[in-house]
Amino acid sequence: MLNPTPLLPVERDGFSAVRGSVRAAPGGGVFARFMVFVGPGYLVATGYMDPGNWATSLAAGSQFGMKLLFVAVLSSLVAILFQALSARLAFAADLDLAQACRRHLPRPVAIFLWATQELAILATDLAEVIGTAIGLGLLFGLPLWLGAIVTALDVTLILAFERFGFRKLEAFVIALLIVIACCFALQVALARPDWGAAARGLLPPADLLSNPTMLYLAAGIIGATIMPHNLFLHSGVVQTRATGPGLPARREAIRFAMTDSAIALLFAMTINGAILILAASAFFAHGQGEVTDLSQAYRLIAPILGAPIAAKLFGVALVACGLNSSLTATLAGQLIMDGFLRLRLRPVARRLITRALTIIPAVTVTALAGDAATGQLLVLSQVALSFALPFALAPLVWFTGSRQVMGPLVASRAATYAAAALAIGLSLLNLKLIYDAVTG
Repeated sequence: MLNPTPLLPVERDGFSAVRGSVRAAPGGGVFARFMVFVGPGYLVATGYMDPGNWATSLAAGSQFGMKLLFVAVLSSLVAILFQALSARLAFAADLDLAQACRRHLPRPVAIFLWATQELAILATDLAEVIGTAIGLGLLFGLPLWLGAIVTALDVTLILAFERFGFRKLEAFVIALLIVIACCFALQVALARPDWGAAARGLLPPADLLSNPTMLYLAAGIIGATIMPHNLFLHSGVVQTRATGPGLPARREAIRFAMTDSAIALLFAMTINGAILILAASAFFAHGQGEVTDLSQAYRLIAPILGAPIAAKLFGVALVACGLNSSLTATLAGQLIMDGFLRLRLRPVARRLITRALTIIPAVTVTALAGDAATGQLLVLSQVALSFALPFALAPLVWFTGSRQVMGPLVASRAATYAAAALAIGLSLLNLKLIYDAVTG
């Protein structure tokens, strides 16, 4: 239930230094105003192609070919709807999702939601640490433990971008996304996929619900695609854009932000689909099933495709994905902590704390079970995100459908009902996974 206490001015703490810092030039046309809003969607899109996403897509493609391409595409389309609601909340209520939870929900509920999202951030960090460390090891021969320590030094990038401005951070992220896209375009071209099978993969597989392994990987793809922390991230970073006074200016801001995120997420969908298609073409088609380990994929891809450069492209794209998703997870973690608790930790301090918590289990697991265990851990981290997802979706759908919170910019009933149905469906999927685990 919404908290009936009177609304207070929005706290300008934590992330507030960059709120409204990006402005349109006076007298610009519609296209110029739209270009001001281009950028936040690509920060969000990086989370849709992090190393954990790689692991789930590699596992899905190597075990089931193109069958789960339907899940990857559907997840991306669903994510566009939820990210649109996230942007609407930001401009209609002048709040990010974490701030809205603290303001409008009873404190025990807000604290519980904060705990679920902190665990989701830890799962995300775990995937990034392992994935980037593996990439550094593949390219430069670093042992996993040393690669994990080097990965933790990405805090220096956050500090640098704090000095140079938010637009520079967006430009860096977009540049790495272009590198990733080029790497996968070349690898897919070398793999010569069966495009007919890819087209058939866009249809829902008949055995999705009856095959526990397929359902488990589908949940991993969903968790890796509709990442819960990205909803908090988007509702915060779009507020770096200054809007004009009045309702028409806010409506335009919402429209521009939705367009930016939709284009960026369609781009991310293409990358995710390329990972799965590459795995299906390089591994499943050649009898190499159950390739969940990134190192294994790196070793196999060059001889299978007959091109040594394929492995190097794989490693470069992996490191670029890890760096990108690490930067955006840092921002999301800052927004979540500031919004829920008003605990003002600098990004460097927060990153060191979370990296310490994630490096230890990553290195411990690989030391005890070997590098092959990292693939299983990556997939498990993405399934954990799927379980955390309803606790981000529920308040988002509730707030954006409430006229008390959103005023005249409340989401349409159609969007609210569709989002609520999808959130319930994802929750039922999680219950099915629990049932399979108990009975299986």
